[in-house]
Amino acid sequence: MKKSETKAPDLDELEKILAYSFSDRSLLKRAVTHRSWAHEQVAPGNEEEARRLHNEALEFIGDSVLGLIVADFLFQSYPDVTEGELSRMKHRLVSAPTLARASARLTLGEYMSVGRGEEKSGGRHKRALLADAFEAVLAAIFLDGGLTAATDFIHLALADELEDVDPESAAAADFKTLLQERLQADFHTTPQYAVIETSGPPHRRMFHVELSWDSDSVRAQGRTIKAAETSAARLALEKISGR
Repeated sequence: MKKSETKAPDLDELEKILAYSFSDRSLLKRAVTHRSWAHEQVAPGNEEEARRLHNEALEFIGDSVLGLIVADFLFQSYPDVTEGELSRMKHRLVSAPTLARASARLTLGEYMSVGRGEEKSGGRHKRALLADAFEAVLAAIFLDGGLTAATDFIHLALADELEDVDPESAAAADFKTLLQERLQADFHTTPQYAVIETSGPPHRRMFHVELSWDSDSVRAQGRTIKAAETSAARLALEKISGR
């Protein structure tokens, strides 16, 4: 059996990017090993040996550690919001698109060991692979250095997302994302938002937004454009569901 010829990742360089030095370097090596590479290194059918090489089990741990760290951050940052608001913010922060973007910023894909087929299909840049790699690396840091090290890594790797998240933006993303998915599924179109009017004095500005799709539309208002768009998306969802 011909083994994969993927070049071994430079783990020294990767540790600098992660701002963490491993006591057990094998954890980092496993975290950046995709199952496609592992299966090329063992005899056909030897699933147990392959599992010891690739990062899928680490993804499982990383998912739980990430949820704990993010939940704690949100609880400490927003002690007075509702459970629903906390859940929406958490969902946004731990979603695959968020993790994939953070993984891409860290260039984790460039340090992955992937099989020949995955390499040819551009696997290093696939959203799912990048998100999974992020969780696996987090798990490796947690197993090597504990919860404090894992928390420090998350605060570094998701710094932009943690700074930007708030109850309003999470709610906006929730309703607007749901609407976009619904319109794409039912009408093969996307929502179009337009500010049609602003009213009130500068310190009490009111924004009026029209949301249109297919051959229909709704209007809503809010103290910010984001709030108005969120209200419009909610109204549109109610209108579509009531048909």
